[in-house]
Amino acid sequence: MSTHTLGLIGSAAGGLENIRTSLIEPAITRGWQVAVTLTPTAGTWLEDTGELARVETSTGLPCRVAPRMPREASPHPPIDCFLVCPASANTVAKLALGLADNQALTTVCEAIGTQGVPIVVFPRINAAHARQPAWESHLSALNSAGVHLLTGDEYWPLHEPRGAPAGKDLPWARILDAVDSVTPGQSTSSTD
Repeated sequence: MSTHTLGLIGSAAGGLENIRTSLIEPAITRGWQVAVTLTPTAGTWLEDTGELARVETSTGLPCRVAPRMPREASPHPPIDCFLVCPASANTVAKLALGLADNQALTTVCEAIGTQGVPIVVFPRINAAHARQPAWESHLSALNSAGVHLLTGDEYWPLHEPRGAPAGKDLPWARILDAVDSVTPGQSTSSTD
């Protein structure tokens, strides 16, 4: 199988702390090269715990948080599929509105506008976020742009703020299965 490149965009939401061991390394095992871009807050979180350096070691690529200088070449290869995971409510709202105010959002907003590369978004939100009046319109806007949204109880049952059961992990293998299924030429291989 030839290697495809997964553009992983991470935002500051629950599960980010496990992104290397639960998502990046399993994706690499499935044959993906993983190029990681983080929102500024997510980058700060992973830098604080030492995970940022471990992510770069695992992927063999720099982890992007800040934009590059115009004279610099892109540090990431061309992307075959984008995965926004975990996606905070803020990240989802900004994507839906086309607000590209950091490197991570710029990358995905451009991909949505290009419409040639599959984009998968896993919102890691709570029930209060889902009740926010604009939430459904954000999902509808992304859906109409062809973004694959991983929502519903089969992915993440909504809980009240700070109400998720302790130790509940994200459905990492199911998320990777969805990425594999929307990427032409990438075989699906579940680890469930």
